[in-house]
Amino acid sequence: MTQANFFKRGILPGAQAGLIGGLLFGIAMAWLGFLPAVAALVRSNSTVVGFLIHLVIAASIGAGFGILVWHQQSGTGETLFWGLTYGALWWFIGPLTLLPIFLGQGLVWDIHTAQQYFPILLGHLWYGAITALALVAIRRQTIPADQSEIPQKDVPSLKRSGALLRGALAGLLSAWLIGSMLVAQGQLTGFSSNAMGDSRLLAWLAILLSGLLAGLGFAWLYPRPRDSAGAGLIRGTAYGFIWWVASPVTIIPLLGGKGLTWSVETVKVMFPALIAYLLLGAFLALFYQWLDTLVRLLFSDEINTDDEEGAGIQGLQAIGRGALAGLIGGLIFTLVMAQIGFLPKVASLIGSSSIVAGFIVHLIISDLIGSSYGLLFRRQSYDVGSALGWGVSYGFFWWLLGPLTLLPILLGVTPNWSITVAAGLIASLIGHLGYGAGLGIVYYLMEAHYSPWWIPANQKEAQRVARRKEQVLTSAPALWVLIVVIALTIPLVLGM
Repeated sequence: MTQANFFKRGILPGAQAGLIGGLLFGIAMAWLGFLPAVAALVRSNSTVVGFLIHLVIAASIGAGFGILVWHQQSGTGETLFWGLTYGALWWFIGPLTLLPIFLGQGLVWDIHTAQQYFPILLGHLWYGAITALALVAIRRQTIPADQSEIPQKDVPSLKRSGALLRGALAGLLSAWLIGSMLVAQGQLTGFSSNAMGDSRLLAWLAILLSGLLAGLGFAWLYPRPRDSAGAGLIRGTAYGFIWWVASPVTIIPLLGGKGLTWSVETVKVMFPALIAYLLLGAFLALFYQWLDTLVRLLFSDEINTDDEEGAGIQGLQAIGRGALAGLIGGLIFTLVMAQIGFLPKVASLIGSSSIVAGFIVHLIISDLIGSSYGLLFRRQSYDVGSALGWGVSYGFFWWLLGPLTLLPILLGVTPNWSITVAAGLIASLIGHLGYGAGLGIVYYLMEAHYSPWWIPANQKEAQRVARRKEQVLTSAPALWVLIVVIALTIPLVLGM
């Protein structure tokens, strides 16, 4: 591609999109009173000067984003996740690193400063999302379509309508499931920033409406899911985080006349809603993927003839590899559980308090989770890096679903998504991330070394390269980073 096309497809539209995102981000910064700190870069404390400098920086960062994704051939959903991750990374690079250095303060990488700039993290997320969506719109309006630019193939209106219907159904089902959990905790009315008062009926309407809109939005972004259910699950978890930032943290308080409630103290009150939205997004994506698979099985004439082995044999192999990988990951996790004295609590699942019993139950659970990983993420990793990304992301999901949700239910206790309970499970969060890392890497190594005699080595390598190219051109790397950002945000909000 020539330099002119590189400028036209990357730098220029990126700068324009960054300017659009910067305008809205700048308004938020003015509202929160952060623009004088930006103006201090030129020895001023004027809000106007700070706003102008902010726009220049936003356009420059937007140009960098255009360069980052100029080669992408993915649709709106993939670009959106790249934008969110890009915005989050610039929070670390900008306010926490470059800004204090330029102001002569040195590096201030401490929890107090991070909490002080937490509202700017939310602003960076909004900037990244708006910049990404603006970039997609600018490219489609200004760049003629050709064979090398395929941001999103047109989907027939009938198929798009079917996708929206599946998205709505998956969203409502997920919202009902999460709402039932919130009812059991007595936290349903707090799901939407208490905007509905104490009315359970209005609170139910709010969560069902949120699920419906989230489902329609997900179907619009991904009318034809192409990757595995596991990848969809992780994408849905990140999608739930987007909805948490957008709905209870930003839009509902604005509509209620409360302004931007982006402080750490306010977000702590909304912490149960964070867990709810993360699980809502995960279940939504999983249900949507399953509904899409069911429709294709029932009504599609396409037959997959690429596999040399039957689906049943491949499934059993995936379960076996996942169980062994889960066992190794569980042994890694045991180091953390032993340190925090969590094994007796696990043993209480079978009415015991023995550490040995807890260790055995823990390994059984690790095997079961590993087996599910094998089924959900089969052939999803192309190297150790991607295996680490999927594994850590899946480990984070199981922290949400396991000790915060299922473990209390199995012990006969109502789950509690409060900030107090989550603060006591931070060590468990670290353990789950380590478990996921071991699970993902070991599973990939076993899968990569499986080499049936009838599959030539060059064909196997070609398949691996194809998987790598497919994932790099999508938002998979951005999803892994975004999940890590979410995992880091939780201790930040908790003040750990």
